[in-house]
Amino acid sequence: MKYQELIHALDKGDIRPLIYLHGDEPYLMEKAVRRLQDILVPPDLRDFNMEVFYGNESSGGHIAEAAATLPMFAEWRLVLVKKADALPAASLEDLARYIENPSPSTCLVFLGEKIDQRKKFFAEFKKRGELVECKRLYENQLGAFIKAEAAARGKRIESAAAEMLVYLVGNNLQELVSEVEKAVLYVGGRDTVTAPDIREIASDTRVNSVFELADSLGEKKIDRALRSLDTLIEGGEAPLLVLAMITRHYRQLWKVRELLDRKVPTRDIGKAAGINPYFLQGIIPQARNYEPGELRRLFEKIFQADLALKTGRVKPRIVLERLLMDACGKL
Repeated sequence: MKYQELIHALDKGDIRPLIYLHGDEPYLMEKAVRRLQDILVPPDLRDFNMEVFYGNESSGGHIAEAAATLPMFAEWRLVLVKKADALPAASLEDLARYIENPSPSTCLVFLGEKIDQRKKFFAEFKKRGELVECKRLYENQLGAFIKAEAAARGKRIESAAAEMLVYLVGNNLQELVSEVEKAVLYVGGRDTVTAPDIREIASDTRVNSVFELADSLGEKKIDRALRSLDTLIEGGEAPLLVLAMITRHYRQLWKVRELLDRKVPTRDIGKAAGINPYFLQGIIPQARNYEPGELRRLFEKIFQADLALKTGRVKPRIVLERLLMDACGKL
């Protein structure tokens, strides 16, 4: 089951007594937990009918005992097990016995990053409960997510503004929501959040450095690119996020370059490449600076840089500096 399928089921009143939230997007997990709290446990009864355990601190027996307890003055009891992937084998065995006959008035929810469906615990869990995947959204899903978050707060956000947020923040949903909330407060009584609004609320240093880095690479100006990289790294930006920004920009340049080579009219390029007109004017001349074969080789370098950053064998700054020099034809 996917996260959105769980939310639809909850909205219809379909509550399962066993739910395991897993994946690499903690924001979706916490949002699902808040939804369960709102539905199952009124705030004034949470002291009686809600318990939170941690897999690295609690035994399976204690968790099972809490789940088997009847609710007080309510229909449901909610038991949360955070860091569930840290539960030892003995605890999983104790919980497996509970899972065979779960209490119909308790919703027992596990939260963990990884699961192994080959294990007996998960095989049994899948028969009687729901394994719910909460994975990071793909880039092409983020715009819709941002617009939905803005709409939930009574505002409309322009596509260019949403795209700018993706460019600046990446796919960190918690940070995206935080920026949407700031934008909503910033526009006040206005109905719509625009791209200039996003520029105003985001960190000036970060905004300028991100776009300066992208433009410098597109123009193959290595000195400016390295200065922008220094500003981002010194400002505490995660190297993998910087690499994601670079990758996204070159993906756009490659799409536009291919469309230019196919003689697609300029007015149609933005729609075909999925690039907002707000950004397209600057991207087209940059795309002309690169040949398709050059971009193909560059993506091989990006893949190598991603691997190097994740293995940690070379200092992140050196990895990114080499990539920038490759991109600007200096290596």
